[in-house]
Amino acid sequence: MPDDRIGFIGLGNMGGRMTRCIVRSGGRVLGYDLDRALVAEAGADVAVSVAEVADKAEVLLLSLPDSHVVEDVVLGGGGVLQHCRQGQVVVDLSTSAPASTRKLHALLAEKGADYLDAGISGGAAAADAGTLTLMVGGEAGPLERVRPVLVSFSANIFHVGPSGAGHTVKLLNNFLNAVSLAATAEVMVAAKKAGLDLALVLEVINKSSGVNFATLNRFPKIITGDYLKGGLTNTLMMKDVVLYTEMASSVGVASLNSAGPLASFGLARALGYADQISNTVVDAIGDVSGGVRLHNRGTGGQ
Repeated sequence: MPDDRIGFIGLGNMGGRMTRCIVRSGGRVLGYDLDRALVAEAGADVAVSVAEVADKAEVLLLSLPDSHVVEDVVLGGGGVLQHCRQGQVVVDLSTSAPASTRKLHALLAEKGADYLDAGISGGAAAADAGTLTLMVGGEAGPLERVRPVLVSFSANIFHVGPSGAGHTVKLLNNFLNAVSLAATAEVMVAAKKAGLDLALVLEVINKSSGVNFATLNRFPKIITGDYLKGGLTNTLMMKDVVLYTEMASSVGVASLNSAGPLASFGLARALGYADQISNTVVDAIGDVSGGVRLHNRGTGGQ
């Protein structure tokens, strides 16, 4: 029988943080993760299976690595589709392929359940603070029903269109994020090799036309050896860029600017930074530029 707990599947890097926000706001969470310790650490009740969460929660949140995992959780034996019901709302907070999202939306709709795709932005710091930005695709009615849950970890919630639109906007945003991070990393390595004061270079850029999220929020920390924690790994950033190129191709857009981030994050993965935060792409570029580091605290700022 359903109860008043919010279901959450996938309590890893971002899911755990969002769960803690829900708990802090007074919500009760029933969570499932392959690593059960993560569920308890986030303050949720531990479920033994996906089926248990789907059976007991009217609102079910997913935060999973990619569409393949999402489809396994939703379509697999004992999965969400098998146990969903009329009036239940499932919110996919993952970065998923829009085509997969639309397929899952249609399948759950056949059983009377609503499926929302809610791309998130803001990173670990915003997740900790409960100030994420959400871009949501799907019907407006279900979104309003789950809004009280979403506001516990989000400062901005945008309804951007029908099913798949949320994940499409997320890919657009993440691609720009990848471009600016990779390009800024290259620029900062060049500035270091040119013998410039890196803090001053950032101050100039941030008052000039080259300003971007990476120059404002990432590199003032990176140049001191603080690579920040909890953000996308190089592998996940690469995955998002590939998803963007596939989406762009599907709508007939030539992705002329994808070569830079594909090369940069591909390099980072090849050089051993695959599972490190994507900010370490600057070290990968530094490695092939003469062993450059922007700081004096050692490889990766770890």
